Amino acid sequence: MAKFTLPLALALSAVAQAQVATLCDQYAIYDKYPFLLNNNLWGKDKGSGSQCTYVDKISSSEVSWHTTWNWSGTDSEVKSYANSGFDFTKKYVSDIGKIPTTASWSYDNTDIKADVAYDLFTAADINHTTSSGDYELMIWLAKYGSVQPIGKQIDTTNIGGYSWDVWYGGDAMKTYSFVPSGNAITSFSGDIKKFFDYLTQSHSFPASSQNLITLQFGTEPFTGGKSTLTVSKFSANVA
Repeated sequence: MAKFTLPLALALSAVAQAQVATLCDQYAIYDKYPFLLNNNLWGKDKGSGSQCTYVDKISSSEVSWHTTWNWSGTDSEVKSYANSGFDFTKKYVSDIGKIPTTASWSYDNTDIKADVAYDLFTAADINHTTSSGDYELMIWLAKYGSVQPIGKQIDTTNIGGYSWDVWYGGDAMKTYSFVPSGNAITSFSGDIKKFFDYLTQSHSFPASSQNLITLQFGTEPFTGGKSTLTVSKFSANVA
């Protein structure tokens, strides 16, 4: 028995060293340019439960992380949006040439109500708070259970080799959401600028007067038992 003690200790030590940060407070943040990880339990008071987000590996070009949650109550309300954000120079959407990004992820439980999505905000005021905007662009890569975006479906389109149902709604902040017409997209690599181009051409999105101020990727849980989203890779750029 004793001969296994040292290797086991070394293995546990390696696991501990590999984990960069643990975020369990409501708005706990880990910031290492150009990425920012946020536990972001903004809707926790609409139900009961808990959630922690863990930064697994981070470099100047990509980040890997996971978040574990357990939420109940008011299953029509989002409880959180744990996410990885990307820092960039804010500018008008019309002045952006491309927004390349990659997201590879998995969920260990699909008997839940949740989505996995990019979330971007734009605003006419370049100094607008980055937690909201005049417009919101959500790109859902998956949805589980009977959840749906804000508003109603207004179109279907093809972008980046995928078919998307387009939703629109909101009041003070206008929200456009793209939901895959088919299966979940667990490994996405594409240019988000193409979604803005479509909105500009087809739905009069004011690209020349709206600054891109926020770019994030994460999950919105509504309800479900203990579940873990693992993001094995997230990368992004705004050029």
